Amino acid sequence: MTIQHPDLPVVVIGAGPVGLAAAAHLRERGLEPLVLEQGDTVGAAVASWGHIRLFSPWRYAIDAAARRLLDATGWVAPDPDELPTGADLVERYLSPLATTTPIAAHVRTGTQVLGVSRDGADRTQSLGRERRPYRVRTLTADGEVRDVIAAAVLDASGTYGHRNPVGSGGLPAVGEVDAQDYLAGPLPDVRGVDRARFAGRHTLVLGMGHSAANSLLALVDLARDEPGTTISWAIRGGSARRLFGGGADDELPARGLLGSRLRAAVDAGALTLLTRVSIDRLTPDGDTVHVSGTARDEQIALDVHAIVDATGFRPDLDLLREIRLDLDPVVEAPRELAPLIDPNLHSCGTVPPHGESVLAHPDAGFYLVGMKSYGRAPTFLLATGYEQVRSIAAALAGDRASADEVQLQLPATGVCSTDTAADGADAAACCGTAAGPVAVSLTAPVLGFRSGVLHGRSGDLPGGLA
Repeated sequence: MTIQHPDLPVVVIGAGPVGLAAAAHLRERGLEPLVLEQGDTVGAAVASWGHIRLFSPWRYAIDAAARRLLDATGWVAPDPDELPTGADLVERYLSPLATTTPIAAHVRTGTQVLGVSRDGADRTQSLGRERRPYRVRTLTADGEVRDVIAAAVLDASGTYGHRNPVGSGGLPAVGEVDAQDYLAGPLPDVRGVDRARFAGRHTLVLGMGHSAANSLLALVDLARDEPGTTISWAIRGGSARRLFGGGADDELPARGLLGSRLRAAVDAGALTLLTRVSIDRLTPDGDTVHVSGTARDEQIALDVHAIVDATGFRPDLDLLREIRLDLDPVVEAPRELAPLIDPNLHSCGTVPPHGESVLAHPDAGFYLVGMKSYGRAPTFLLATGYEQVRSIAAALAGDRASADEVQLQLPATGVCSTDTAADGADAAACCGTAAGPVAVSLTAPVLGFRSGVLHGRSGDLPGGLA
């Protein structure tokens, strides 16, 4: 679709890696971006897990259009083989991109988006709807409500701030709201600023994504130095095999090592693994919280000092109530994308190529991109987000051929993502392919960025955030 109001900006919600990449691609296409970031700085969500190291080296962490803008400023690129932390990603890439390149004047921080609609029309009004621009309502840091009229909107706000509950069935456990002070989030800085919260205490880690793995390994390291540090790990599935990964067969060595180290820690008895867990109730009790539920249909009762709730994420769709979205009822992703990423159907962590046409909604010119485009699905890769916004920028500029030209090769994990796959050859067979990299078309680099994160989720972002 060619943009209908070229005199208006294209609003991008969120100044993370995908949001800023969108701005770079829009600039290259001669379109005016306006990036709205709720945080005080760009990459605010990434900065919150700044102590975590990515799986992928710098060569895969930088969008191509963003790099072209940075190179023109004399920016010195990091060592392409170095593994950056989240803090590195912000300080050495996102901040220079947002402050020293031609997109600097198009980024507003401290600006929360309250809602998006067609200008002058709620979702029920059809007559002339396609000719209306978008109205984006914002709240500034000083408390002022301002509206922005936009030609198109790309929602790259992610899912990191909207964690799944601790309770089963998608509902909070009884007492979960009252137990918030005991929840440490998916990626606490266990060996750094949060050390006192965990040293010599009992921690329950929930989740089977790389976020959980990072926290578990940090706690295992802490326990070596701090006597009395106790670790319990609870997962909803029957096996942790998917998170243990493919070891040396993983094409991202840091990701393979993460799983191998975790498996070794479990085998050595450094932590207690509980499987098929359902948590029913959290009861605060002074310094601890009482956790009750079942594990393999037997009652469990734990008293812990902290809970690392790495339970995955879900999209915040409230601000989009007046937009006509076509979302899959299962994973809350764009309907055409959902079958490619639904964890009930999609077990290998590989995603066929997709761009603007797959991400389109009934309201033309509105897109969910990045982690938010995957809804509740856990296998998002940052490279996918870069390719999404490249394709969308091409479409908005009227370059249909480029928008439809998508190519990507994903790195092999060396393991299926199901609980039930056997080891060895059967593991490869459960994916329907031989072990090895799966070529699916996408030209963007392959970074691991898992939506639950932050991906538990999976992907290849931080030395385990995925």
